[in-house]
Amino acid sequence: MIDLWTLPTTAVIGGEEYQLSTDFRDMLEIIQVLTSDNSPIQIRWEIAARLFYDKDIPFQYRTEAIQFLIDFMNYGESQESKKSGKLIDWMYDATTIIGDVNKVAGFDVRSVPYIHWWTFLSYFNGIGEGPLSTLVSIRSKIQKGKKLEKWEQEYYNEHKAQVDFKSSEDEKIVQDYFDKWL
Repeated sequence: MIDLWTLPTTAVIGGEEYQLSTDFRDMLEIIQVLTSDNSPIQIRWEIAARLFYDKDIPFQYRTEAIQFLIDFMNYGESQESKKSGKLIDWMYDATTIIGDVNKVAGFDVRSVPYIHWWTFLSYFNGIGEGPLSTLVSIRSKIQKGKKLEKWEQEYYNEHKAQVDFKSSEDEKIVQDYFDKWL
């Protein structure tokens, strides 16, 4: 179990200590690797582990290492399997997240060289009413088939591109276009 009262920067896996990449930008890069559809999930986890740990993990300890990475990403909590729809995308919602996190932190988090992932998540979890909560609320209602209130419907109509995630088909069309020209 991870001690939530400290900010871990190392992990002991298979009896050996590893330095961790714990800056929030590093973790967002790892999340981006894990959520991309560009390669098989096993390859994505391999890349994520190589980005997170300072050296290669012996094969027999990889499951332990991946579990530690998952728990670390989830603020020290084991991930419970929930079958709810996607409400936030760290990359797609980046500008909204940054604005709300900066408001909570009281400064631009991008302007400092290092912020531990858990510190960043503390700021993120401190977000109250604002643009991100509006997006999440509307997305949740749409996914559950609930009727939007009048102001929500107006917001949705004005910000549809921001509320609706791009489909992977849209992303494939864009990628194919760029691949053609490259």
